[in-house]
Amino acid sequence: MLMRTVIFASIAAALATQVPSLFLAMSPQPADTPVSANYVSAAPDQAAAPSPIAGSGSMRLQADAQGHFNGDFKINGKPVQGMIDTGATYVALNESLARRLGYGGNQLDFRYAVNTANGQTKAAHVTLDRMEIGGIRVQGVEAFVLRDDALSQTLVGMSFLKKLDSYSVADGALSLKQ
Repeated sequence: MLMRTVIFASIAAALATQVPSLFLAMSPQPADTPVSANYVSAAPDQAAAPSPIAGSGSMRLQADAQGHFNGDFKINGKPVQGMIDTGATYVALNESLARRLGYGGNQLDFRYAVNTANGQTKAAHVTLDRMEIGGIRVQGVEAFVLRDDALSQTLVGMSFLKKLDSYSVADGALSLKQ
């Protein structure tokens, strides 16, 4: 119990130090200003299948054994596994996925400095045409693309969540509503 409390306090303290970066990162930044992505590069775990709530525009995801919310998204019409990360300012994808989604060449200008759980790296800013999960569909989602070695999985951050009417966690499940 004490170990859990210490771990929780450590995570809370780390997140508290990133709140100013969150507000600075909400608008496009000049090339020399760091942007906080606030995410971890972890391998996805097996999770219960997400289920749409009756009626379109709602989705419910069960937490996996580590308390993470993973889901099957579509980005620009292509299937993508993603983990919801409320600590991330933007959606974060790796370069291979971005290229599979049609972003390449001049669209991937790795000029933004971003802070991650693994240290600082460079990222490219893109705007995703659309993101979907279940009956939820949003357009114009800002994202950062990181090099493959800096990001092992897609993280769905606040640039997606803030476009929803609401999201909440209760009884080990995350409910999303559009």
